Amino acid sequence: MSLIELKNVSKAFGRLVVLDDLSLSIERGQSLVVIGASGTGKSVLIKHVVGLLKPDDGEVYFDGQRVDLMPERQLMELRQRFGFLFQMGALFDSLTVGENIAFPLQEHTHKPPAAIRDVVAHRLGMVGLPGIERKMPAELSGGQRKRVALARAIALEPEVILYDEPTTGLDPVRSDVINQLILKLNNELKVTSITVTHDMASAFKIADRIVMLHHGKIVFDGTPREIQTSTDPIVRQFVTGEAGETELAGLRA
Repeated sequence: MSLIELKNVSKAFGRLVVLDDLSLSIERGQSLVVIGASGTGKSVLIKHVVGLLKPDDGEVYFDGQRVDLMPERQLMELRQRFGFLFQMGALFDSLTVGENIAFPLQEHTHKPPAAIRDVVAHRLGMVGLPGIERKMPAELSGGQRKRVALARAIALEPEVILYDEPTTGLDPVRSDVINQLILKLNNELKVTSITVTHDMASAFKIADRIVMLHHGKIVFDGTPREIQTSTDPIVRQFVTGEAGETELAGLRA
C-alpha cells in the first residue's frame, strides 16, 4: 500500500482550477520532487496531503487513512508525523536556535527539559551546526537558518518531510549543502520526502522520482534521467529554462 495517495483530486478557487482530477501515489521511503511553473498547484497539492485543504472532488489517504474526512483533532495528530521546511525557514526571531528546535518538542511531547536539550543538540549535530543553541536567528547566515529550520523539522522524528523551495535565496554552494543534507536525512532517518522546487539542479540531485504539474494535471512522472531525455515540449521548456513564444510575445510589441 502506498504511504500517500491522492485519488482523482480536483480543487478550484473560484473559476481558477488548480488541481484537475489528479491522481498520485507516493511510496514509503521515496524522495519525490514536484516541479512546475508558478501557480500550477504544487503547494496546493502538499496542503491536501496534510489536510490544510480539502478537495472539491476526490480522496486523499495517508497510511491507509482518509485524510480529507478527518476531524481537526485527528488531523493535528496526523501532522505530527510530518516535518516541514518552509521556504524562508520560518524561525521565531525572538527565540534562540535551541528554543526554536525545542518548540515542537515542548508543544507535542512530555519530555523533561534535559531530554529536550539532548534532542536539540543531536539534531543540530545532524545538520552540521553543533553548539549554536544560544545564537539568535539574526546572527546566522541564510544557509545556516535553513539548516536550523531543518533541525526543527526533524525534532519529532517525522515519517515524512515536506520541503517548500528549500534552496530559494541561497547561492549554488549553500544550495548544495541543503541538497546533501536532504540526501543524508533520507538515508539516516529513512523518511519519505516531498520537495516542491524550481531548482532543477536540486531536483536532479535529490529525487528518486520527479512529477511535473501543468494546468492542474501531471504531465510528467518519472526518474531524473527520464525527464532529462523527455521530448515533451512543455517538459523540455521547463527543464531547460528557456522562454517560449508565449512568454516572449510581449517583448516584441
